[in-house]
Amino acid sequence: MYNLHLSEEQIAIRDTVRDFVNEQIKPVTLTPARLEPMDTPVDLDLVRAASELGLRTLALSEDAGGAGADTLTCCLVAEELAAGDTDIAAVLSRTAALGGVLFNDLMNDAQRDTFLSAFVEDADYHLALADQEPDADSSLGVNYYREAATDAPVATTAKKDGDSWVVNGTKIRIANAPVAKLFAVVVDTGSGKGVLLVPADAAGVSVTPTPRDGGWFHGSFGDVAFKDCKVPAGNMLGDAAVSTLTGGNCEFGLPQAQAINLGVGRAAYEAAVEYSGIRVQGGRPIIEHQAIGAKLADVAISLEVVRDTIWHAAWVADNPASGADGNFPALPRAIISQVVTAEKIYRAAKDSAECFGAMGVMRDMPLQKYIHDARVFLHSGSGVSDARLRVAEALAGFQRS
Repeated sequence: MYNLHLSEEQIAIRDTVRDFVNEQIKPVTLTPARLEPMDTPVDLDLVRAASELGLRTLALSEDAGGAGADTLTCCLVAEELAAGDTDIAAVLSRTAALGGVLFNDLMNDAQRDTFLSAFVEDADYHLALADQEPDADSSLGVNYYREAATDAPVATTAKKDGDSWVVNGTKIRIANAPVAKLFAVVVDTGSGKGVLLVPADAAGVSVTPTPRDGGWFHGSFGDVAFKDCKVPAGNMLGDAAVSTLTGGNCEFGLPQAQAINLGVGRAAYEAAVEYSGIRVQGGRPIIEHQAIGAKLADVAISLEVVRDTIWHAAWVADNPASGADGNFPALPRAIISQVVTAEKIYRAAKDSAECFGAMGVMRDMPLQKYIHDARVFLHSGSGVSDARLRVAEALAGFQRS
C-alpha cells in the first residue's frame, strides 16, 4: 500500500537532526563572515560531528553497523542538513547513499572484510563514485532516443597483471573526491566496463580539488588521476555494479539530492516568515499585508508539492515493484522530482528573498546564498532539460540499458 505516514523512528531521526542543525550547524554556517565569500570550504569539523551521529552510515544495514535507513529516511535527513548547509548535506548524503549500495548490495564478503570495518569506525571515511570522463558528452540533447549514447567509451583502463589490476586514466569533477578514502572507479577492462574499488591512499592516485569559481556545485569536488595504480584483483565489483551505479535508467541518489534542494527552499521560506513577522510597515507586520501573505502562501504551497513529489519518488525507490500493478504510471519518479524540485525551489528562494526587500541581496545575508544554492540545482548533474528528455523517452516506451 502506498503510505507516506512517518514512523516514530523516522520522526525521532528527523527531529534529532533538526536540533543538531539548529544548535551546531547554523551558528557556524550562517555567520556573515562565512556568507560573504563565495569560495568557503566545506566545514569538515561539522561533517565529522554529523558523521558521529550516524548520518554517514545511515543507509548501511544494521548488521553491517549502520542504521538500515530506507530512501525516505535518507531524504528526511538530507532536507534537515541542507536547511543548515548544502555542502555538509551533499558530502554526507553522497557517502551515505554510496555506502548503502556498495556494502549492502554490490560488495562480496571478502570485499566487506577488507573495507567495512574502516568505513564504520572512521568518522572521516567518505566514498566517491569516479565515473565522469574528460570530454565525455552524455547530454540527452545530443543523444536523445539513441541507445548508443549509454555505451560511451571509458578512457580509464584497468589491465590485469597477475593478481592485480593496474589502473590508468583520469576522472573529472568527482563528487567527494577531495574527502574520499575509497573510490568506486568505472574502468574499461578490455572486455567491457567494470567498477573497481580503489583506496585513495593507493600508490598512483592523485586528487586535484575543483576550484569553486563562485561555488557552482554543492559539497566537495575534484579530479582524480590514476597512474600505474595497482590494486588487488579482488577489488573488482560484480557485473551488476555498472548498471546499478551508472546505467541508462539509473536513478542512484536522486531523491536524496532533491531533498537537499528542498532543504534550501525551506530554509529560505522560514527566514522570510520570521522576518515578515517582525518587520513592521504601515503599522503592522508585513506578513499581514496581502502581497507578502500571498507570496509566502505560494512558497508554502510549492514546498508541500515538492515534498510530496520527493517522498513519492523515495517510496517508489523503496518499493520497486509498486508500478507493476498499474497503480502508478510507469514514469521515472526520481527524474520527475528533479524537474519539479529544481524549478519550484528556485522560484521559492527568489520569492522568499523578495520579502526582505533590498536586504535580500546583501552578501552578508543568507538569502543570497539560498538563491545561489537553488540555482545550482537547475544546472547540476544532467540538468533539468535532460531530465525532461528522460521523461519524454519514458513516455515513448524507450528504455536505456
